[in-house]
Amino acid sequence: MQPAKAPTISAHGAAMPVVGYGTMLFPEPERAVELVVHAIECGYRHIDTARKYGSEQWVGEGIRASGLPRDELWVTTKVTEEDAEADDFARSVDTSLKTLGLDYVDLLLLHWPQPRVPLEETLGALAKAKREGLTRHIGVSNFTVALLDEAVGKCPEPIVANQIEYHAYLRQDKVLAACARHGLIVTCYAPVARGRVLDDPVINEIAVAHGKTAAQVALRFLVQQPQIAVVPRALEFGEIEEDIDLFDLELSDEEMDRIGALRDRNVRVVDPEVRRPAWDVG
Repeated sequence: MQPAKAPTISAHGAAMPVVGYGTMLFPEPERAVELVVHAIECGYRHIDTARKYGSEQWVGEGIRASGLPRDELWVTTKVTEEDAEADDFARSVDTSLKTLGLDYVDLLLLHWPQPRVPLEETLGALAKAKREGLTRHIGVSNFTVALLDEAVGKCPEPIVANQIEYHAYLRQDKVLAACARHGLIVTCYAPVARGRVLDDPVINEIAVAHGKTAAQVALRFLVQQPQIAVVPRALEFGEIEEDIDLFDLELSDEEMDRIGALRDRNVRVVDPEVRRPAWDVG
């Protein structure tokens, strides 16, 4: 297919492509590398991974196999909350870079809040990684309004993004407003609620009207909002192609409102009891 070109959104000096390729729950290694290569061939310039996913090695191999120059690609990885103490954090970053086979990542995130470690300590380690050139930008993930306010106030370097679960079945207005107030990018994981929104009659009606798929409408609903990027996972070549083919589609205000109303279902598909913070409702 003709490679798509995703626009970028900017925050505090970062310019992130609005559609990334998510690599959580990846398949066997050989297939994983093929999927990363195909995503890059289809125009993806943003790859999202994490230590916790176990996909960093395959992402790195896929990048090298693609032949794409490093400076043309945005790579995000994350430090797990188990490594929130400064020394552990530094070791995790070093391990991620060695596993990826990269000298730096474009965005380094704290994967989940860790209440047992002072946030100042973890933020200091995050900022140090940036100052040492191990990452170009830094951010957080799964941070609530209160945690986000605290992180922005205490971090020695600018935070550029908060990666959260957000999709057509989950209202996140409070967190979105906090991110907007701080000038941050919102990156949406599970942007089709792990498939749950794809059978929705409203989304499918709109998809038929535009000659698009339900996934494309659900993703377009997100990226048509200000300062939002998405990182859908896809395990088939056709799905990879589908998920980035969004930019000849424009939803009307009425269609955006109809899809937006579905968020009152308040469905979370990622809600681990052992590490979830006190979520903001609405």
